[in-house]
Amino acid sequence: MLLRSQFPDQGLNPGNGTESTDLTAVQQQVVILEFSQKMSASPSTLPSWIYMKGKKFERCELARTLKKFGLAGYKGVSLANWMCLAYGESRYNTQAINYNPGSKSTDYGIFQINSKWWCNDGKTPKAVNGCGVSCSALLKDDITQAVACAKKIVSQQGITAWVAWKNNCQNRDVTSYVKGCRV
Repeated sequence: MLLRSQFPDQGLNPGNGTESTDLTAVQQQVVILEFSQKMSASPSTLPSWIYMKGKKFERCELARTLKKFGLAGYKGVSLANWMCLAYGESRYNTQAINYNPGSKSTDYGIFQINSKWWCNDGKTPKAVNGCGVSCSALLKDDITQAVACAKKIVSQQGITAWVAWKNNCQNRDVTSYVKGCRV
């Protein structure tokens, strides 16, 4: 499990916050419960940036992969914008998970696809599952299903469906995300 180093003074971050270990689902729940106890909070109020160990793409590796999947220019969205989106949402981590306490939904995977509207995690109230996919499928190192769902989202709502894109990429020069990648 990876924990961002937002709470270094709480004794929750070993080293620089980038250590990872292989944990079972039960062990992960124990870590989350221990974390919530240290924070004197319930699991639903935990920080939203808990990552499981997964594939973290290198920048150019992801650019080549997204191009291979046909995202370069898809629905008018440049490859650089897709890269900026993926960086802003997950730092290119396939197993990024972000809980949203307000909507009681969770964002999954490299594109942080939401369980309220796009995937089924079996626990989000009144979920729609617009992509017809299990949220766990969006956490795989093989991003085929995550890309297919992202294509569906951008086809229906445009790239502005992602808050991270609006906050970090919109009306900005994003060419650095593909610079030197030969894509």
